[in-house]
Amino acid sequence: MTDELHKRIGTLLADPGTIATIATLEESGAPCCVPSLFLKQDESGMLVHLELLETSSTHRNLLRSIWFDRPVSVTLSGREKQVLVISGRPHKALVSGSMFTACYREVRSRMGDVDLAAVWLIEQLQIRDETYLIRKAQEEALHPFYQHLDRLVIHHE
Repeated sequence: MTDELHKRIGTLLADPGTIATIATLEESGAPCCVPSLFLKQDESGMLVHLELLETSSTHRNLLRSIWFDRPVSVTLSGREKQVLVISGRPHKALVSGSMFTACYREVRSRMGDVDLAAVWLIEQLQIRDETYLIRKAQEEALHPFYQHLDRLVIHHE
């Protein structure tokens, strides 16, 4: 993983206009994708997901992922249409300690009288840039002869 992509993750997470989603696997293997309202990156590069509800599907799926070494995926969608997809594995769930306490205070200062079930640390294993214009350029470089017929007609009119 490049330093440039790690910096872009930090930049996207610092922007309040970024939408973060976390995808986990249900017990049946079906994907479950939900917004992550409090996602950040710690100084070591771990993603930090704050889970508010003990009984949420995401919390149960993250527990199952850590027990059975199942992957998770985090997607960051920025204001400028940039998209990064991070594949990872849950590393640890914090339910006490100084980091948990700081996150608990942050959540309550932003949302009022709410709970914090766990602070999930997610190890980043792979980062893919899925920004459309970047992917389009990559596809055109890899497959220069693949074009939709309608594009060929439009270019020649």
